[in-house]
Amino acid sequence: MTTTPVEPERSDRVWTIPNLLSMLRLVGVPIFLWAILTKHDTLALVVLMLSGISDYLDGKIARKFNLISNLGALLDPIADRLYILSTLLGLAWREIIPWWLVGVLIAREVFLTLLLLYARTKGLREMPVHFVGKAATFNLLYAFPCLLLADGDSTLAQIARPIGWGFAWWGIVLYGVAGLMYAVQLRRYVRAAPLRPPAT
Repeated sequence: MTTTPVEPERSDRVWTIPNLLSMLRLVGVPIFLWAILTKHDTLALVVLMLSGISDYLDGKIARKFNLISNLGALLDPIADRLYILSTLLGLAWREIIPWWLVGVLIAREVFLTLLLLYARTKGLREMPVHFVGKAATFNLLYAFPCLLLADGDSTLAQIARPIGWGFAWWGIVLYGVAGLMYAVQLRRYVRAAPLRPPAT
């Protein structure tokens, strides 16, 4: 039996705790990017860890207290992607990770963007978030602090390096799997409701 994506009920509220946490995460992006590019690694690690904690808390609070909102659904993935992109660029610029890794993850984002644009022409406003996609994001957000700590020859760097790359490879694989899942999901949706008008 073919099923179509069901969007969770959302409100138009703006000033909620989850939304404020997402806004604070966005404010931290330029601070983090400056810190990683200028090798203020302690500050970069603190901002990145606070981002991960706030990402977990805003989703938890939103679901538990029924504070899911349209603004939150927009801000949360934007913050995730900005942190991932800024971290990738910073780590590649400092030659901690190879540039091909940046290209692979950016290509996946371009693929999802094209999927979403196509979905909108079929009446689907956005693609519901998969657990696999969130797991991929969490793996990458765990990988990046470890890879940053791995920049050097200290004992801590040697311990952090395999842990960081372990999380990174899991994140890369899950990112690819999530992209394919979104494509399959969209195909099923289109086949089930091919005549839906475009979303406005």
